[in-house]
Amino acid sequence: MTRCQGFDERGQVGGIEGLIFGVLIFVFGTLLVTNAWSVVDAKLAATAAAREAARTFVEGTAAADAERAARGAAQDAIEGHGRRWERATLDLSRETFARCARVTAAVDYEAPLIVIPLLGQHGSGFTVSAKHSELVDPYRSGLGAEGACGP
Repeated sequence: MTRCQGFDERGQVGGIEGLIFGVLIFVFGTLLVTNAWSVVDAKLAATAAAREAARTFVEGTAAADAERAARGAAQDAIEGHGRRWERATLDLSRETFARCARVTAAVDYEAPLIVIPLLGQHGSGFTVSAKHSELVDPYRSGLGAEGACGP
């Protein structure tokens, strides 16, 4: 048995390819966790926007002004969470603007497929939805109509 001088290959079974695949798995795993957190964060932003829109609407003085203020409140909530308002839609459903009327604000937000720090958001991944409902105060003055207040 002859032995090659200078070429000892003992310990080379788990070589450089193991490191490369380990780094790739780490990078893709990190992106997966980041994407999952992005969807959760988008849901929190949509919930806050729906809540603020409904609350602002029921505190308004006239229907047109209340709707404009509700859209502004929803936009402020989305942007306050570091999200883009262009990806959100707001739907305000109401019977009438009177005492005891129910107002429901529904916000849909299109969460990006991938978020990479310093590079931004790319693609459209999931659409998260949130709803919040409020009643106009039954003892409120200045609305004129009695509304649907029951005994």
